[in-house]
Amino acid sequence: MSRLYGPEHRALQDQFQSRAMADRIEMIGMKTEITDLEKAFIEGRDMFFLSSVDDRGRPTVSYKGGVPGFVRVLDGQRLAFPSYDGNGMYLSMGNIAGNAEVGLLFVDFEKPFRLRVHGRAVLSRKPADLSLFKEADFAVIVTVSELWMNCPRYVHRYQKVQTSRYAPQEDVETPFCEWKRIDGLQDVLRPHELSVVEKAGQISIDDWMEKVLSGDEKV
Repeated sequence: MSRLYGPEHRALQDQFQSRAMADRIEMIGMKTEITDLEKAFIEGRDMFFLSSVDDRGRPTVSYKGGVPGFVRVLDGQRLAFPSYDGNGMYLSMGNIAGNAEVGLLFVDFEKPFRLRVHGRAVLSRKPADLSLFKEADFAVIVTVSELWMNCPRYVHRYQKVQTSRYAPQEDVETPFCEWKRIDGLQDVLRPHELSVVEKAGQISIDDWMEKVLSGDEKV
């Protein structure tokens, strides 16, 4: 029995005469354990895409970025990544709290190369887990069910320009989030954020959008 394909997949494979190829790819490419090859690739990434499902069955995809090593392979079955401070919506984290099923896509745009991971995630605020990551609100622990390499045929080649200044790094002070200085948000900021804005000063939404559209690195 396939771990990847259901009736709908099979119907399309039969329609396009690709069932044999799909079975062969699953047989030779799909794994249920993280090996040294996948560990090195995962821990060498500075970003990945996370898919999760909300309480109404709607999927969402979120970009997660950091410095290389911000996703850690704990053992052959588990990996972990941090949930950093964001916009307060907690969409991905709330989804995981209600539905553990997740998908992760790791891409190297310079080689290119990509790796897909399926698993079940839990949110942890245990001190030992949080200690793995600087400034994390949560440590997300994923137990892997399947992972496999994807054909890189349609992956465009890009070169990295620079690391986001907001990605937490050891021995480097993380800058305050610039958009939280917008004047129309001051009544919903948390006390520790208000104290920073009082020193840094407020900006208008127009100021912020000008920086976004111009590609200002401070955004």
